[in-house]
Amino acid sequence: MKISTKGRYGLTVIVELGRKYGEGPVPLRKIAEEQNLSEAYLEQLIPPLRNSGMVKSVRGAYGGYKLAKDPSEIMAGDVIRLLEGPIQLVEGLDDDDIPQRELWKRIGDAIRGVLDHTTIRDLIEFEDTSTADEYMFYI
Repeated sequence: MKISTKGRYGLTVIVELGRKYGEGPVPLRKIAEEQNLSEAYLEQLIPPLRNSGMVKSVRGAYGGYKLAKDPSEIMAGDVIRLLEGPIQLVEGLDDDDIPQRELWKRIGDAIRGVLDHTTIRDLIEFEDTSTADEYMFYI
């Protein structure tokens, strides 16, 4: 299974909206500039996120997008499944004649487990922790 830019950038949008949760709507232009991504591409990712109820849009001069619920209530797996489809490592695992069936099933279960137990809040905290360490000097 390979996560495409659709899933990665969609997760990036959700994480950035999570960082600004409770502060009001964020224009996609701002996310695109801060993350050095194509605004036009991000605009294509918003409709499924909005239709699923993860994101709300706000119209007007100070409009943009915001998360519909707290970042601790949104799982990374939900975003990836929405934008990429089912998380399936290998096709045809229902066939009994695949010798490595159990291996691929266990690997897929592990990936789904990580995605389904990692919240957007967790991702924000992971990034904040790793960024802080980059500038730390030890003597």
